[in-house]
Amino acid sequence: MNIGYVRVSTKEQNPARQQALLRELGVDDIFIDKASGKNTDRPELQRMMNYARKGDTVIVESISRFARNTRDLLELVEQLTAKEVEFVSKKEAIDTTTPTGKFMLTVFAAVAELEREYILQRQREGIAIAKAQGKYTGRVPLPTPDNFDDIVARWQRGEITAREAMRRTGIKCNTFYQRVDIYKS
Repeated sequence: MNIGYVRVSTKEQNPARQQALLRELGVDDIFIDKASGKNTDRPELQRMMNYARKGDTVIVESISRFARNTRDLLELVEQLTAKEVEFVSKKEAIDTTTPTGKFMLTVFAAVAELEREYILQRQREGIAIAKAQGKYTGRVPLPTPDNFDDIVARWQRGEITAREAMRRTGIKCNTFYQRVDIYKS
């Protein structure tokens, strides 16, 4: 059975181009994720990995759609190989049933990881420029609730738990403790 895997980075992006290519390649089932490829914590990827059986072939449009770093790519392909499932990347013409295909897989995985690092570097540079120009100020902090002092005092006296104090103030854990430190000052 030919199994297709498609990934786009955001919910707004359209996976139709990848789906059309995989249909042309005779894929029987397609699994689609709309999530970043920064790691393998993607629901459809995990479903596909569990679904694939001995003799199946997993086909992707390109390596970057499957994994964005060498370690993840090689681990995923190793998992498929252990199940006797082949891996094919159309764009890079990689087929893991051959020694050359396995070698090329490693090379292209390194290139995909480099591309990801470049994206992150450009993002950091863009943010730095925007900050220097005063156009990027970060997230606006949430206001501290009026009853914050009373709730913190009750928590410190042991009348309520920290979790209950966070629930009552509507503040998440890290922010709660940061503001408690400020409150102590």
